[in-house]
Amino acid sequence: MAEFDLDSFKKTWQQEPAQPKYDSNEIESMLNKSSRNYVKYILWISLAEFIIILSANIYYSFLGDDTSDLLRILKRLGINDSTNFEGAISNLYLILKLISLALTGVFVVVFYQNYRKINVESNLKKLILQIIRFKKTVQLFILANISLVILFTAVLGIFTLSVLDEQHIKLTNPTLLGFITGLMLTMGLSAVLMWVYYRVVYGLILSRLGKNLKQLQNIEEGN
Repeated sequence: MAEFDLDSFKKTWQQEPAQPKYDSNEIESMLNKSSRNYVKYILWISLAEFIIILSANIYYSFLGDDTSDLLRILKRLGINDSTNFEGAISNLYLILKLISLALTGVFVVVFYQNYRKINVESNLKKLILQIIRFKKTVQLFILANISLVILFTAVLGIFTLSVLDEQHIKLTNPTLLGFITGLMLTMGLSAVLMWVYYRVVYGLILSRLGKNLKQLQNIEEGN
């Protein structure tokens, strides 16, 4: 993924005067193309995430059992197993998966719409505004996914406590403290891992897109 940098171009002009010079329109065109490519990369990545989530949901719906781990934990807490109980967990997982899939799908569509606008925009000022809007959309996507992980963990915790209450199971202080601590650690670790993932995958592209944006703004201010 090549990165175009205006400062490097300037140094090249100074060090190699025999090389052909690029005027501001050519530099602007290169930055435009580079920026559109970065937006396209993010679109592809988000589309790949959507396909992965969809494939995982289909697999666990028909072939796997994604509730088995939670059922084992609940049984250790003394919760009695039943058909209605297993059905409630399955429905809860289905709702959470559908929300996750819908969220990713919505952002894929938004990213595509933003890409189309950036890809056809020729006015420099409007292009800058489109890139700024796209960056904010990506940041919102990252925040929404991290918030979703925290929400999912919290919902599972509340569900577990409600089942304990319905079955009149009273946890002793060490067990209750261990459950809450484990829930908080799971929530925190999941959020951190999600943040690291987006920082690595999206952060590099956004950083380069930000440099292009700054250079385009410099060109706009110089006009």
